[in-house]
Amino acid sequence: MLSSYGKKYDVIVVGAGHAGCEAALAAARMGCSTLLLTMNIDAVALMSCNPAIGGLAKGHLVREIDALGGEMGLNIDATGIQFRTLNTKKGPAVRATRAQADRQQYRLRMKQVIEEQPGLDLKQGSVVRLQIEGRRVVGVEVREGLSFAGKMVILTTGTFMRGLVHVGLHHYASGRAGEPASEGVSDQLRSLGFKVGRLKTGTPARLNGRTIDYEKLEKQAGDTPPPPFSFLTKGIDQDQICCHITYTNERTHEIIRGGLDRSPLYTGVIEGVGPRYCPSIEDKVMRFPDKDHHQMFLEPEGLTTHEVYPSGMSTSLPPDVQLAFYRSIAGLGQVEIMRPGYAIEYDFVNPTELFPTLETRHVEGLFHAGQVNGTSGYEEAAAQGLVAGINAALRVQEKEPLVITRDLGYTGVLIDDLVTKGAEEPYRMFTSRSEYRLLLREDNADLRLTPIGRRIGLVSETRWAAFTRKGEEIERGRKILGQQRIAPGEKEKIKRLGVETLKNGVSLEELLRRPEITLADLLFLDEDLAGISGQAREQLEISTKYAGYIERQREQVERFRRTEDVRVPENFDFGAVPGLSSEVREKLQKVQPRSLGQASRISGVTPAAIAILAVLLRRR
Repeated sequence: MLSSYGKKYDVIVVGAGHAGCEAALAAARMGCSTLLLTMNIDAVALMSCNPAIGGLAKGHLVREIDALGGEMGLNIDATGIQFRTLNTKKGPAVRATRAQADRQQYRLRMKQVIEEQPGLDLKQGSVVRLQIEGRRVVGVEVREGLSFAGKMVILTTGTFMRGLVHVGLHHYASGRAGEPASEGVSDQLRSLGFKVGRLKTGTPARLNGRTIDYEKLEKQAGDTPPPPFSFLTKGIDQDQICCHITYTNERTHEIIRGGLDRSPLYTGVIEGVGPRYCPSIEDKVMRFPDKDHHQMFLEPEGLTTHEVYPSGMSTSLPPDVQLAFYRSIAGLGQVEIMRPGYAIEYDFVNPTELFPTLETRHVEGLFHAGQVNGTSGYEEAAAQGLVAGINAALRVQEKEPLVITRDLGYTGVLIDDLVTKGAEEPYRMFTSRSEYRLLLREDNADLRLTPIGRRIGLVSETRWAAFTRKGEEIERGRKILGQQRIAPGEKEKIKRLGVETLKNGVSLEELLRRPEITLADLLFLDEDLAGISGQAREQLEISTKYAGYIERQREQVERFRRTEDVRVPENFDFGAVPGLSSEVREKLQKVQPRSLGQASRISGVTPAAIAILAVLLRRR
């Protein structure tokens, strides 16, 4: 018999992975009574795959989460054990931060933050059913025999919905190795009209670091000083470690090919579609037969453990084959496996059935975030969780929803791609997915999004004060650069700058536009300029050196908005529009785009169809 918990929450979040943590914290920080339900209270924010945060494009998402008032950036800054900036030789648009985490410390700190958050209850319970009245969600039921009432429910179920783990030809129901799968919810979603599909992901074995010969490996050190993620972090205090690099070889590949008759991936046992951009090692060997080696990063899982994560070696081959191929690699001749790698299949819901707010079309008050929407990666999940938590809170407060557009952030690109195009394979963020990469840099995420976070009530006083100070510093720096000049006769200064003799006086701004001059080169010229913070100086340098490119991209955004701002009425009947093919009508009817711009990004919707719609909508 089911018993009621007796308390009605504003927001209930199901699942305490990276999406669930951000969703619950956002809702609670915005003043909503919030419940975070998880199957295992000791696995909050557990890094079930690689113990790292950030990377190419993913680092941009983390900075955006931080800028809006989320927790991921602060959490990795407090628990990271190696920080690096990637793509340093390329332009600022594609530079990205990546940090190795102490896996246990990461989850423990996040759990502590959640436990200490006012208005947020953390409880253990496995949700088996949504409570629905009409077409509106009103609560959830857990396996333990309790029901919880809530105005809004956010599903962040990760890989747990009908999860099935594969190790060789052995398989068992599991949300991830060692934890039970979630049963019931995906069947209920199907019955409610949701299109539920099947995806697959995987993870490598964990190796015993005491059995690795590090003398035979390449060292990979972090940056000094370590670059933090959060705009609030002044410096990284904890001890930093070194990672290592090694490579597979032809013998490794022979062992892998010899084990494919026992691979669930190559014997047809696995049905789910895997990630194109993060293939298993057996996929790499088979897809690229001309490559005689593949790179592998050996990443320690923490400061107090000997477990090592071999990045790039995801596999579902049998444990004996895994041990054999690892031992064929330089430095790993005597290695021991602590946990075998595995593949996992799980249910997801096609994200075209969501509004851009991440609320579902079929059930009012129900939101989806994370891998349930077909994405892969902690960062993609956390960004969605944050947006879902924000919009659930705004819905409770009867306020206008938040939709982050493509020109405002990678978070907007991510969500727009999902709700417009769907996910036929696990979605991963890349900088190439954005049309406006030069505007959506890591370094200016706060300038783009912190005012929005402040407006909706998520940005703290501390963050807002830091943001305001940075803005004042940038403005002061711009004035100095524009007003301070060097005359042709100031030969000592000119010599120190290493420039040719000046025929005319120039401003510091004009000097900074020269490719060989950096802002650091100019600091000796003005004490006030030297006193500006590093974050503000970075903005000044980029905005000055790339001014022309940035202006052109802003003009592109304005042209884009003219199309994007043509709104499509709710429940618009695309089937009644003359001149559209049946295929285009079907796709438009299915996605129900909110704007002409969104309609133009639906696969198969032609420019001719958009022209017809534009004429019709502008008449209206």
